[in-house]
This record gives sequence, structure tokens and C-alpha cells, in this order.
Amino acid sequence: MRRNDSVRAIKGVGEKAEQCFGKLNIETVGDLLEHYPRGYDEWKPIQQVSSVSEGETAALEGVLASRPTLKNFDRLKVLSADLQDASGAILVTWYNMPFLRSQLKMGTRYILRGKVGKKRGRLVIEQPKIYKKEEFYRQVGKLRPIYPLTAGLTNNMVIKAMEAAVRETEGLNEYLPSPLRKRQGLVEYKKALRQIHFPADKEELRQGRKRLVFDELFLYQLALSYIRKRGREPSSHKMEVREEIGQFVEGLPFALTNAQKRVFGEIEKDLTDGFVMNRLVQGDVGSGKTVVAVMALYLTALNGGQGAFMAPTEVLASQHYKNLCGMFADRGVRVGLLTGSLTAKQKREAKEKIALGEWDVVVGTHAILQDNVVFANLALVITDEQHRFGVKQREELFEKGREPHVLAMSATPIPRTLALVLYGDMDLSVMDEQPADRLPIKNCVVNTDYRPNAYGFMKKQIDAGHQVYIICPMVEESEESELESVSIYTEQLREIFPPGVKVDSLHGKMRPRDKEDVMERFSRGETDILVSTTVIEVGIDVPNATVMMIENAERFGLAQLHQLRGRVGRGDAQSYCILMRGQGDLFGVRQSGEELFALADVFEDAEILTQAAKEAEAFAEEDIRLLCAKNKRLKERVERYLGQVTL
Repeated sequence: MRRNDSVRAIKGVGEKAEQCFGKLNIETVGDLLEHYPRGYDEWKPIQQVSSVSEGETAALEGVLASRPTLKNFDRLKVLSADLQDASGAILVTWYNMPFLRSQLKMGTRYILRGKVGKKRGRLVIEQPKIYKKEEFYRQVGKLRPIYPLTAGLTNNMVIKAMEAAVRETEGLNEYLPSPLRKRQGLVEYKKALRQIHFPADKEELRQGRKRLVFDELFLYQLALSYIRKRGREPSSHKMEVREEIGQFVEGLPFALTNAQKRVFGEIEKDLTDGFVMNRLVQGDVGSGKTVVAVMALYLTALNGGQGAFMAPTEVLASQHYKNLCGMFADRGVRVGLLTGSLTAKQKREAKEKIALGEWDVVVGTHAILQDNVVFANLALVITDEQHRFGVKQREELFEKGREPHVLAMSATPIPRTLALVLYGDMDLSVMDEQPADRLPIKNCVVNTDYRPNAYGFMKKQIDAGHQVYIICPMVEESEESELESVSIYTEQLREIFPPGVKVDSLHGKMRPRDKEDVMERFSRGETDILVSTTVIEVGIDVPNATVMMIENAERFGLAQLHQLRGRVGRGDAQSYCILMRGQGDLFGVRQSGEELFALADVFEDAEILTQAAKEAEAFAEEDIRLLCAKNKRLKERVERYLGQVTL
């Protein structure tokens, strides 16, 4: 079995499983090997009831001290019982598993393992699994990988396929030069794959992760180095300064900050100096990056060119579209929207307008990257939330015009030195000033004991006419975990808060139309509390929302926490971000939510990134070509980041 073989080559993977893997973009054995765990479950010995705490995953052995009772809620069937050992008793609940009622016997001893929560002030083991004694003790002390899943795939199915892939795949040869590996203290590639998927202990996990993170960052830096060494290219879209920009600024209902004026000045200079702009604008949420982008789009339209404004989500794209239509209403700039959820007819009409140049500005998602989208005169490309787009995607969009200018925007607070390494092919502008009417968000990091106080504080904010977000991370292994986790939490909140408090939920498995409906209700103030997964990380602008509580904040990387926090503080009222940190027993492999890398986190792995950049910079352009010519695997991996630019 080799890397390029279909996943069907793995014993036990049939046609149905192949289709399920395909939903995760896993088509080959190599794709599967790079489907890394999102965390690890550490199997601890059996604990006593009196020693468990909220937030941890615990195993308990005890006697069922009450008959199981079944209660029906809206969309939920809740089965409850008490488990007792020598130290005390704890409530046990199962959701949507009514069949267990006839299987569980009062007075019988069981080993249960599950997440410890709190309900009405009492600890509870939620959705535990039942184990036979020998089955449980075989697992104690192990780090069990937990993989990203999709409908039809269980964690056990992925583990079995991965065990076979790691054991039987040939050609997992080393491709980094030996001196480089020795300098950086890196284990061999094949060993690293085994250690990342099936570590014997935490030290093995650390070694395997370090090697694979270095690979991602080093190869990305090689690609950046190659682009950087080509130098700045002459532009086919040299623009002229236009006085209408000043009139546009005067017509805004607010005054620009000094930072906005300075950054637009840098952009304007790029657009008018005869070379292709490749600039990253970095600024906190609410610093006014969008207005600067709109000014750049206006200058482009005034010079007869088309602008593309690409957002990472349909929600954010639709929001930008509405805002741009309003800002350009009286200025003769024609704005269009292209997203994946449009009907076939709407997409066809949109593509015709783009090709004929009838739209001056096109707002959209990745749908803009499709091969059959042809621009009449693409002169400026803007990507919002730059950390979600890699070199490859930027290059794909770049190919849609004759060397269009590129402006990327990011709210991720990357230190300047780190940004220069990570986005080394780009010029950097920093938006370091907030509009005068914005109050800084107050942050607090608390443990789970603070939860009742947090709920009380939320109730006061709701009574004052404000709204609340609660973010619920995905930690279960079930393919329906996202829906279950959010639904269960929503039902619990409806029990905790008075009937007059309206609680709604949002998750990634909802249809686009249903998501829109939920967010519209929240935007109109009809919902008081919105329980959501990170689907709201970008894309909702509700100035009336003043509280953001993030459950299990330790499971998120800094970049993602920053994005989530940015959903509040968008109005003139004081806003708050509560980071709830549970005990947790998952050892995260990659937490930041970055799509650019499968494992690497630019904050957590800043030191590795710095070393990778140094090693890559030592390779001249010709060295990179020679190195890749000798090693096909290395060439493939570098070109993955380069996209259309081949070696």
C-alpha cells in the first residue's frame, strides 16, 4: 500500500466508508495519514465520586442506587439515575438513549466513563459509556486519539483505518536533509507519523508533533522564500489619485482615525506606484479595516477596474455586500454578490455580470475562486480574515486577473515580528487605533465554580436590554456531537433561566437558510441568548450583544479566542468576555482554527516558526529548485502552498 493509493486499499474500508472519508477530503492513504487527531483522551484510573470535578472526564465504579427515570423535552429524551460508591452518589444522565431504561438494573454494579457537568448545583455524569471491567482496564494509561469526524464515520472506524495505514504504508521516506534534522532535533518522518497518531506517552506526542509542525512551517517558508526572491512585479493596473475619495470620506457619518488615514495612504501609494500591491492590514476587531478596504475598492472603480472582496463565510460576505451597497448607493459603483448558496440561475446571471464588467465590486466566498468565474478587468483582490487564506488561495485569485493588487485583512493579533515571518511575502500595515466611541472589552478568566455568577450576570445584562453569546466547543466523538452538544446545552439553559428569557441555538449542521433565520432573530433582538459553535467566529455584527461566554476556553487557540471575543464590543455599551476554563483532559494538537496548517499554531509554535524561517531563508531560489528536483515528495508539498506558481 502506497501514499497515492485510494483509501479503499485499506482493509475494512468499503465503498460507504470511502464516501464518508471523501466528505473530509480524504481520498488517498496519504490524505488519511495527514488527518491528524484534534486531541487525545487520557484514560485515568477509576475515581471515587467525591473526587470528581466539573469539566473533567472521569471513570466511576458503583451501584445503580435508583431506578432510571425518563423525561421528554422538546427534542430531547433524558434518562437519569443515581450511581453510588463508598464516597457518595452522583447523578447520571443519558440523552436520546431511552432503550437503556430496560437494560440498566437498580442494585447492579457498573463502570461508567463520561464528562462531568453541573445541573441545578449538582454534579452529573453526562452521556457516559458503560464498560466491562477487563475492557476498561485495557485502556488505562493510554492516550486515545480523537479525530475530526463526519456523518457515517465513528472515531473507532478512523482509528482502525489509521492503524493499518501507519503500519502498512510503504514509501514514507525521509525527505528533509539529515543535517537540518540534526540541527533542529527532529525525529524521522515515519516515526513522527506513528507518534502523532498513536503516542505511547506525552513525550512521544511532543516529539512527533514537533517534527510534523516543523515540516508544515518549513515548507510554507520555502514557498514564501521562493515568492519573495522573485521580487515585486510591475502592475498592469497603475491607478491615479482621485479627488472623489476625499469627498467620500467627508460624507461618512464618522471621522477617520489617524491610523485609518495612515493605512489608506500606504494602500493608495501601492496602487499608484506602478507595482503590484501585496499588503496585509492587521488591526483589532472594530479598528475600522473595512472602511479602508471600501476606500480602496472605490479608488479601483474610479480607475475603471473591478474589485473582488472575498470573505471566509457566506454570512460575512452577505454582511459586506449590504454595507457596500449602502455606502456606494449614490456614487455609481455597482456591487454584486456571489456565494455558494445562490440558485443555479442566480449564479449564472452573476457570472455573466462579472464577465461583462457590469459589476464594479464582487463580494463573495470561495465561490469566486471557481474556474468558470471570469472577470472583465480584475484590478484589486481583498481577502477578509487573512489567516484563513493561504498562499495557494491568494495565487488562485491572483490568476483571475492580469496581476491584480492584493489587500489582505486580519484581526488576529499577531506580533509584528511573527507577522513578518508568517506573511513574509507581504507588506504590513498595522491599524493600532480604535474609533473614539468604542469602549475596551472587559475580560475575565474563571473556573467552572463561577458559572452560577456568570448566569446571574447575564440575566442582569438581559434585563438591561442587552444580548448574550455562549460558545460551546465540540469535544465528543459522535458524528452528531455538534448538534447534540449545542441542543443539550440550549435545553439546560432554558431550564436555568426564567421562561421570559429566549434561548436559541446555532451550529454547523444547520441548513444555510435556517442559520440565516436564527441570526436574523438575534440581530432583531428577538433572542436573548444565542448558544453557538464557532460558526459565529466571524460574520455577525450585533451591537446590542454585550456578553460573550466561551465554554472550555482552554480548547481554543489565541487567534480563535480573539475572533470570538470580537463579536461583542461593537456598540457603545460596555461589553464583557468570560473565558470559562474547565479541567479538561484533552491534549490539543492544533487549536487555532487556522486552515493554512493542519497542525501548526502560529502562537503556540512561534519558536518553531522562527527556526523554520531561518532554515528556509538559507536556501536560495536555485537551491529550492534543486532540492525539489531531487525529491518528488518535497516538491509536491512545497507546491501545495504555492498553488499556480510551480517550481
